[in-house]
Amino acid sequence: MSFTMTLQECQEYLAGLHVGIVSVAEEERGPLCVPVWYAYEPGGEVWFITARNSRKAKLIERAGRFSLCAQDETSPYKYVSVEGPLVGFGRAEDEEHVRFMARRYLGIEGGDQYTTEVLNDPNRPEEVVIRLRPERWLSADYSKPG
Repeated sequence: MSFTMTLQECQEYLAGLHVGIVSVAEEERGPLCVPVWYAYEPGGEVWFITARNSRKAKLIERAGRFSLCAQDETSPYKYVSVEGPLVGFGRAEDEEHVRFMARRYLGIEGGDQYTTEVLNDPNRPEEVVIRLRPERWLSADYSKPG
C-alpha cells in the first residue's frame, strides 16, 4: 500500500486548519517559501491574504503560479502540497476576507479582536486576496500501512 492520499483525502486534509507554506519561484535565488493563513474547500480554490506590496505578492503576480504545502508536525506525519496557476489577485475586503480568515485561525473572539486591531492600524498596507487553482497534488499520510 502507498502512503499517498486519494484526491478526496487530499482535499479534506487541505480544508483542515493548518498553516500553509507558499512557495514561488524567484529569479537568481531559491524559491521564496513563507507561512500563510489560508482557506480551502474541497473542489475549490486555495486563497490567502497578503500585503499588495509584499515580496510574495509581487513574485506570485509575476510568476503566474505557485505552490502551497500544509503539514502535520506530529506523528503520524502527513502533508498535502498543491501547485497551480494564479486565478485571482484582487483587493481584500475587510469583513469578507480579513474577519473570515482571522476567525478561522483564532476563533470568533480572538478573530474579532485581531480584525479590529488590524483595521484600526493607520499604517495598514493595502491587502490582496491571492487565489490558486490546484492542478497538481502531492501527499503522504504516514499513518497508512506502507
